[in-house]
Amino acid sequence: MTTIEQSAPRAGRGKSLKRRSRRMVGWFLLFALLAAGAVVSLTVILDPLQFYHKVTLYTARFSTEERYQNPGLAKNWDYDTIIIGTSMTENFLPSVVGKELGGTVMKLSIEGSTADEHNKMAKVALRTGKVKKVLWGLDYFSLKANSYDNSSKFPAYMYDDKLWNDYPYLFNYSVFEQFITSIKAKMDGYGQQNLEYMYNWNRSVTFGKDRVAKNYATANEGEAYFGINEESLDVVKKSFNDNILSLVKENPDVEFYIYYPPYSVLRQVVWYNTNPARFENQVEMRKWMYEQFSQYPNVKLYDFQAAGEWTYDLDLYKDLSHHKQDVNTWIAEAIGRDDPAYRVTDANIDELNDRIERDAETAILNKNNDVVNVSVTLDGESLVFTNRVLAEGENGNELFVPAKQAAAAVGAELSWDQPTKTLALRKDGQELRMIVDSAVATVNGGEKVDMAFAPKLVGGTALVPVGFVFEQMGWKVAVTQADEKTTEIAITKIE
Repeated sequence: MTTIEQSAPRAGRGKSLKRRSRRMVGWFLLFALLAAGAVVSLTVILDPLQFYHKVTLYTARFSTEERYQNPGLAKNWDYDTIIIGTSMTENFLPSVVGKELGGTVMKLSIEGSTADEHNKMAKVALRTGKVKKVLWGLDYFSLKANSYDNSSKFPAYMYDDKLWNDYPYLFNYSVFEQFITSIKAKMDGYGQQNLEYMYNWNRSVTFGKDRVAKNYATANEGEAYFGINEESLDVVKKSFNDNILSLVKENPDVEFYIYYPPYSVLRQVVWYNTNPARFENQVEMRKWMYEQFSQYPNVKLYDFQAAGEWTYDLDLYKDLSHHKQDVNTWIAEAIGRDDPAYRVTDANIDELNDRIERDAETAILNKNNDVVNVSVTLDGESLVFTNRVLAEGENGNELFVPAKQAAAAVGAELSWDQPTKTLALRKDGQELRMIVDSAVATVNGGEKVDMAFAPKLVGGTALVPVGFVFEQMGWKVAVTQADEKTTEIAITKIE
């Protein structure tokens, strides 16, 4: 009896605790929902990236994170023309593009972006129904297999039309950091930012040929292994079809102005030297893409990669690829007037590709870091070497080329003695010995011959003077200066 009487209150207290616990959980969930609702409402109202609406309550600062900022600009600002592309397009001035193409321009460039990111960005703008014209900088390297650089954390949810997956933005503390940045800027006296210079890096970097020359030397060594995992043409073509041509097809009323950006000529030389698969593929793709575009009346293609008046002027560049704002302006002006010198047609596509290949085969830096051309012919046929170095002296110029390539061209057997750094070429009973950094060669085991330029090691590769090698192996070498920037080395057999 006593046991029963004592256990009843305990059972009652247990039920009461459970009710209180359920009530506390209920209140917690209610407060959590109210708090979440408050955060969502506040984010939507403040909306510093202007993702849901154009901000009018305060002066919002634009984020430098283009992948996050661009969707809001595309959805909620006024324009009828958009700029799509990589950092090559960031220095366009919208007012200039608008003047040349006729319209109100919004720049939606994304640094380091790939073609599928361009596709996603363009679709956000196209879905608004505002777009009449698209200016698109088409880099070959944007047609990569990977959808985007994982380190960039591409916010795919900001590029679709689904509300339910916007929670990464709605509950992101960085949204409020951006709001605080805007308020602080206002307190410091800053007004509305000018879209004219958004993402523009022209004034924040150093341009010049000496800077490009250093970059060129580094790239010739550092990019030697880039071609190991080069994407096949099938992969690249699929990316083009899925991400670029599809938009041309789906939007017949939109005018597409697509162009190949003008890298410095040394960019092409480095690809030719270190990644021949990339170089050959991009040349083939240049023509193939034109053939696809030419089937649609709403697209025009322009090629500025063969524009030697720009690509040879290294003072226009900060590295092998990125050029000054002036070049972006020249591009817009050329497209605006539909300049036949740059517009790709059936009649000139092969000529433009041939020019790219000739540039890659003959362009070289002189001692002043200016780009010149040195061509070599063997009995009238072009003879091409990679990793060329120009030597200039009082008695003329000489072209240094890899010893292996020189030996193959002359048809000689090559041997290398590492301890003495001695090169020996042998053919038909003739022998030529050269020592790295020595200006004296030995012919046929005894005769000493003075060299105008000594062999040298560059990045672990032995380079030899090609004219000297051919002369000593029994060929006739004639060096002529076709013009101030063009040297021709003609090698012929001695009858």
